[in-house]
Amino acid sequence: MEAYQLLLTLRAVRHFTDQPVPEESLARILQAARWTGSAKNTQPWQFVVVRQRETLRLLAGFGSYASHLAGAPLGIVVATPPGYALFDAGRVTQNMMLAAWADGVGSCIASFHDEALARALLGIPEGFLAHTAISFGYPQPDAPETIEGKPRVEVLASLGRRALDELVHWEHW
Repeated sequence: MEAYQLLLTLRAVRHFTDQPVPEESLARILQAARWTGSAKNTQPWQFVVVRQRETLRLLAGFGSYASHLAGAPLGIVVATPPGYALFDAGRVTQNMMLAAWADGVGSCIASFHDEALARALLGIPEGFLAHTAISFGYPQPDAPETIEGKPRVEVLASLGRRALDELVHWEHW
């Protein structure tokens, strides 16, 4: 898939098949992360790759909308030092998701509301935060159109995308 198509077609996938993510795809996801740009090239991130079903199930309990981790064959937790690194964490997360989608692997971001529990579970040392994880897997065909068991329309701020003329201002607001 060409880069522009990847950008336009990437969507959150919350329901996965049991098919494992191949090692080649995982390697591409991690290489895309490694090559992500960062402020002053600090590369402030560390990654914990999780495949154990019980660990994924426990991680799913650390965020209000993180249950998709429990059903994913693979999760990656992004650990960063506090501060500006959170912007870089967003950049690296998006790159991993795009690399996965290029291989047909779906993904979804999870935010941990109690990141201390995630750090403790995974042995992430002091000086790092673990606010974000990404679930990865092949999209389940005919998946329910729900988020945390509720219809998407009840959870999402909107469906679809706003028109450009609602978002873009030329020369001034």
